[in-house]
Amino acid sequence: MDPHHLRLLRELGERGSVAAVARALHITPSAVSQQLNTLQRSARVPLTERSGRRLVLTDAGRALAAAAVDVMTALDRAARAVGDHLDDPAAPVTVAAFHSAGLTWFAPLITRLAEAGGPPVRCCDEDVAHAGFPALVGDYDLVLAHRLAHSPPWPAGRLTVVPLIHEPLYVAMSADHPLAGLERLTAADVSTYPWISVHTGFPLEGVLTAIAAAAGRPLDITHRINEFTVAGSVVAAGAALALLPGRTTIPDPRLVLRPLADLPAGRYIDVLTRPETLHRAAVRLVLDTLREIAAG
Repeated sequence: MDPHHLRLLRELGERGSVAAVARALHITPSAVSQQLNTLQRSARVPLTERSGRRLVLTDAGRALAAAAVDVMTALDRAARAVGDHLDDPAAPVTVAAFHSAGLTWFAPLITRLAEAGGPPVRCCDEDVAHAGFPALVGDYDLVLAHRLAHSPPWPAGRLTVVPLIHEPLYVAMSADHPLAGLERLTAADVSTYPWISVHTGFPLEGVLTAIAAAAGRPLDITHRINEFTVAGSVVAAGAALALLPGRTTIPDPRLVLRPLADLPAGRYIDVLTRPETLHRAAVRLVLDTLREIAAG
């Protein structure tokens, strides 16, 4: 039963006439009658009856009107509970991120929110392929995801996408590598050396495919490592080249990062969330803090 219809029944019991109910609710008497008729169709016994020229409640109608008080009270309590949840700036917020984003932003996010008296955050790293990021919004309030410029866009409608940064991708090599003395490299320059790739389906794999196409030869993929700090340690040992991000790679004097002159590469880092999640004050505060950290 519609709570609005139950309220009309309660008002009729208290005010005694359709006209009085209409005046109290600022609607027409015919609208009151129509809605009462709709309520009657959902009941198995008559709820109202005529008493002279007046429409009054039957015993069943009075019982339902009394129950309507409890229904309206419960609905009001539920609405206030939802409002309290949405407006609570101290409610915990869950944040997921791929490895390099978590390494770069989890610690400053936790620290800054704690210093400002903001909501507690619950952080989790999630190493998934490009297609796996949208599903994570079912488990987390905010999801840091990355994609290449030519990657499929995030699904429209069920996601809210907040752009965070565009991050360049560089060719990483050991400091004593033969190419380390060059300021800018080409796809042909790097195609003759062994490479570290991410696993199949992960965003950076497409850049390596583009390098191979531009060089006109397949790359020699000797290792598949998703975690950039692990890949960086292998690169520093002189074992291979790898793509590493320009802003979220931990500085290491053993590494040299160089751009590709003929194939500029980069990735977009976005925050994914469910549209309704942003109604929560605590989530908006965490998101604003993330954007401030990324901008800095």
